[in-house]
Amino acid sequence: MGAQKKGGARVSDDSEEQSRQRLQAILLADSFTTKFRPVTLERPKVLLPLVNVPMIDYTLAWLESAGIEEVFVFCCAHSTQIIDYLETSEWRTHPNLVVRTIESHKSISAGDALRYIYEQQTETSQIQGDFVLVSGDTVSNMPLADLIQEHRERKKRDEKAIMTMVIKKSKPSLITHQSRLGTDQLFIAVDPLTKQLLHYEEDKVDHARGSVCLDKSLMESNPSVLLYNDMQDCYIDICSPEVLSLFEDNFDYQHLRRHFVKGVLVDDIMGYKIFTHEIGSSYAARVDNFRSYDTVSKDIIQRWTYPYVPDINFGGNRPVKLGRQGIYRACDVVQSRSADVGASTVVGYGTKIGNGDRILNSVIGNGCSIGSNVVIEGSYIWNNVTIEDGCEIRNAIVCDGVRIRAGAVLEPGVVLSFKVVVGRDFVVPAYSKVSLLQQPMKEDSDEELEYADSGSGTADRLSGLSLEMESKGSELGPDGAGYIWEVCEGAHDEEWKHSVAPIPEDKLAEITQAMDDYDDMEDESVVPTSGELKSDADSINTDVNDPGDDYGYFEKEVEGTFLRAVEEGIKVELGVLEINSLRLSYNMESADCAGAIFYSMMKLAVDTPHSSASELYKTASSIIAKWKGLLGFYVKQTDEQIEVMMKFEEMCQETAKELGPLFAQILHVLYEKDVVQEDAIMRWAEEKAGADEADKVYLQQCETFIQWLKEASEEEDEDDDEEED
Repeated sequence: MGAQKKGGARVSDDSEEQSRQRLQAILLADSFTTKFRPVTLERPKVLLPLVNVPMIDYTLAWLESAGIEEVFVFCCAHSTQIIDYLETSEWRTHPNLVVRTIESHKSISAGDALRYIYEQQTETSQIQGDFVLVSGDTVSNMPLADLIQEHRERKKRDEKAIMTMVIKKSKPSLITHQSRLGTDQLFIAVDPLTKQLLHYEEDKVDHARGSVCLDKSLMESNPSVLLYNDMQDCYIDICSPEVLSLFEDNFDYQHLRRHFVKGVLVDDIMGYKIFTHEIGSSYAARVDNFRSYDTVSKDIIQRWTYPYVPDINFGGNRPVKLGRQGIYRACDVVQSRSADVGASTVVGYGTKIGNGDRILNSVIGNGCSIGSNVVIEGSYIWNNVTIEDGCEIRNAIVCDGVRIRAGAVLEPGVVLSFKVVVGRDFVVPAYSKVSLLQQPMKEDSDEELEYADSGSGTADRLSGLSLEMESKGSELGPDGAGYIWEVCEGAHDEEWKHSVAPIPEDKLAEITQAMDDYDDMEDESVVPTSGELKSDADSINTDVNDPGDDYGYFEKEVEGTFLRAVEEGIKVELGVLEINSLRLSYNMESADCAGAIFYSMMKLAVDTPHSSASELYKTASSIIAKWKGLLGFYVKQTDEQIEVMMKFEEMCQETAKELGPLFAQILHVLYEKDVVQEDAIMRWAEEKAGADEADKVYLQQCETFIQWLKEASEEEDEDDDEEED
């Protein structure tokens, strides 16, 4: 067992402060997984940059702002790096938050970590009561004070209530059965009145048949059960001290969910209970794999995590300036005039961008040097990276100190670990993981402990290992340096499922085909998105949850896709493919796609500089004319066309009010360009006719246009009658 260490400890002699129960948290600075290999063999996951800020800073900044006064950071693999970082960061002397570190070199699971903390607790009694349990890869802006109070009040009423889990709606893809974070679909059951957790399942849902098995006793002992398969476990828990003692009493508890939560749910002897707390507008997510790394990075750039965004100072980061189209740029960036830095991009301090470069939807770290005619799309370039002329990088992660020589290509899904060198004109195959460390023959979850905390370089670190290694030369060209790790047997699907690259079209088609084989299954076998199941009824109410949260994310993704299509001159057909991929991932309808695309088109018009309403109208008309094919693909039905008009109304009333006076004119353009048909306009007008006066503003503005449509229709009918006569 390692000795306890303290980082930034401040001891108060104030007896009054000691007497009251402080708001405390335990932060696990080790994920005890191998999902970020080979990167985490050299640096702990919590110190990896997330939009140029170490992950742990997001977690600590959120805990501090949420009122937590003391955090115990549990360090295992690479503990020296974590402790050194905290000792030299602003957290060491933060006025509102005490950060203490606990170090153990023998813990290989979250269960081991909590058992070790319990052992320390018997000696020091530092955990004074209820505490927040999180991982150091958590990004959130949710408030905690009320939730902690809710947990404490519940504990007063029921001493068996030992944990409250935070959950959030996240509709899984019907194709991949994954959440947008790349995690497996979760199935839970709760009591609709008390919110007590009754069932928790990650791996036993039969997706092909659309069914899940529940214990018969669940229905016998609960008159009403609320079922969910559209929830995300945020891995934010409010715990009572009994949680630590339960881990001490049960050495088979290793994983927080698979072992501890399930163990509590099936234990009828002790009778302990776990409750759930669903958050709505707040943000909460864990960076669990490379796909969630990509998703959370995009959410940060799109400002869902506010105030933890690139242009605001938190955790000692250096904020960068936010410009148009969601471009964040440090003040000292040197950028060639011919370079094109596109939407949703972050560029860090001291970085140089060369002639003819195209950088879109990417994060560039500090101190990078990018040559001429380089293409970077959907990628994450960390610090002090050198990219020579003519390189192409798409949907990849490039770690600190990497050099990519001229003409090299990184195909989607590539991960280059620290200081790798890619040879001239070398093509790194899709989904490759590359490292200066050779791949061990056996992969154990605790191997990172063997690599960790050496002050020497990579070569010295390798020489001291007793692991069986493959003996290979460089696999990245004659002037390259690094080893391409082989995919473990049976793990090929994990590569594309958990990658920063979009899911390939051929994989989506393959999965869809497999699903089609079950088309003859009865409809009632399908697991609904959610619903309340009562013991004396056979029906399921599926109208329990509002899908609005997912639509907000979807709309942002569509907007980013549309802006890239505009900037790159992408053909309509390719744009449709990209949006269809998003549609499948978010389980959206054509009408949802139509609304999101039209929103993106009009937002671009508003964001384009204009000095008058007439200029704005011309810009909007031009965008509609150019991209009517993309929008038209999703408005083939009348209902979908009405959705566009309703989205237009919403924009005019809320986010783009300067479009309001132009509503009738732009609707006329949509009609002329065959985006919306007369039937859709007339139906929209009929529905609006019975609305309140406040909701008739745009209908009244369109009266002349609608009257013209009616008269034109009547004239056509008269002409038809004359021809028949």
